[in-house]
Amino acid sequence: MAEMERNIPPHLNRNKIHLFQIQAQLITSGVFQDPSFSGRLLKLSSSLIDDLCYTLLIFKCIDFPDAFCVNTVIKGYTCSNHHQIAVSFYAEALRRGDFYPNGFTFPPLISACAKLGCLSLGQMCHGHALKFGVVDHVLPVQNSLLHFYGCCRLVDVAGKVLDEMPVKDLVSWNTVIGGLAKAGEMESAHKMFDEMPRKNVVSWNVMITGYLNFRSPGNALQLFRRMMSRNYESNDTTKVQVIAACARSNRLKEGKSIHGFIIKACTDFSLIIDTNMIDMYSKCGRTDIARKIFDKMPIKNLVSWNAMILGHCIHGDPVDGLSLYSEMADKINPDELTFIGVLCACARLGLLTDGKNYFSEMIDLFHLKPNFAHYWCMANLMANIGRMEEAVSILRNIPTDEDFSPEYSFWAGLLGSCRFQGDATLGEQIAKELIEQDPSNFSHYNLLVNVYALAGKRAEVSRTREMMKERGIKRVACCSLKDLTEIVCDNAKRIKEIGAEC
Repeated sequence: MAEMERNIPPHLNRNKIHLFQIQAQLITSGVFQDPSFSGRLLKLSSSLIDDLCYTLLIFKCIDFPDAFCVNTVIKGYTCSNHHQIAVSFYAEALRRGDFYPNGFTFPPLISACAKLGCLSLGQMCHGHALKFGVVDHVLPVQNSLLHFYGCCRLVDVAGKVLDEMPVKDLVSWNTVIGGLAKAGEMESAHKMFDEMPRKNVVSWNVMITGYLNFRSPGNALQLFRRMMSRNYESNDTTKVQVIAACARSNRLKEGKSIHGFIIKACTDFSLIIDTNMIDMYSKCGRTDIARKIFDKMPIKNLVSWNAMILGHCIHGDPVDGLSLYSEMADKINPDELTFIGVLCACARLGLLTDGKNYFSEMIDLFHLKPNFAHYWCMANLMANIGRMEEAVSILRNIPTDEDFSPEYSFWAGLLGSCRFQGDATLGEQIAKELIEQDPSNFSHYNLLVNVYALAGKRAEVSRTREMMKERGIKRVACCSLKDLTEIVCDNAKRIKEIGAEC
């Protein structure tokens, strides 16, 4: 405990001492059980010292907590990423019969449901908000519902909620447009964007990011030019996204123009902007400029080191990439992405022994678990030096205990630019042979999905997944979220468990 106290920043220690003094004064003066005082103490504990366990201890000492107290704990759970427990706590408070939700109850509660991605829970909360009359004319509740249905990809429902809102603010519009953009409905998102009575930088960023995520960097840049022509202020998010758009579309000239714009707009570059500039220049074939930016950076983190190593290994001289990796290893521990670059370099140079050594180093020295991309690099290394049997063996035996396919856009963009001699044909052939031999094995289908994803064959990815659905191919079931009934009915037990943990 003493060690823990020493590690607490001084200002937090002072806050904690003051909070204890306030609590002692409330207890000794006999007003602690007055919810107006105890509620404020709860609020202070959650905001000043960010100690959820202490907040819960205070709450348990209040004999008759009011809605303000309950709402504070719900918000505390949500802000601490205990989303499922936030819903359970709400259900328990309702079951006690002395709690009546209000307009401050549902925004954090619905936000928790959105983070859980649980449609049934969110619909339950929506129904409760209607029942207690806090949906109409309560803008934060309405906006939280828009966000929830957008996260669940039910943009039509979000649109209906928006249509029924008598008053809409920027958050309302931006939330629905963001939901449409995430669902890939960019035409509808753009139409709504144009209909907005007014816009802010978030509105523009949502649209630019949406186009970028759905492989339309040209549209993203066109929107940025339109944004600048209307004299809107950009922020770091805007700059990062348009730099990424230049990188993905190999627009070196426009990338240089944006670089100049950023230099004029601000005196200091942030770490994230510098890192994205390195990535952009590397992908546009100018690793020399990227290296100048990298060398001038006053502070470098793992992401910036990776950006430059990948730049050299994939887009520039792989020898420089391996040299930079050696320099990095003396200063900061690499991660999985670092080794993708290193193994790509080995594949391009045909360095079999080095590739095997780096692969072993990743596992044995840095205790990193290889993923699909690492095995793919090793298979390409074998194929590039003519050792096809070993390449086939690697692809046949890729561990598929995890599904890497959700990251397929990233792997496709990264490894698809490595310019290996091999292509996806070999992987596709092997995966299909494995499926023929064992048509009920999830792992073989998963390999095929990843091979197609790596080649950027989105239609084939979708077709394979549809085939899996038709054949009833599923991965082994693992623990999932409790369903609505279990959460509502078993919340008392769960709260006791959390209290014990705290």
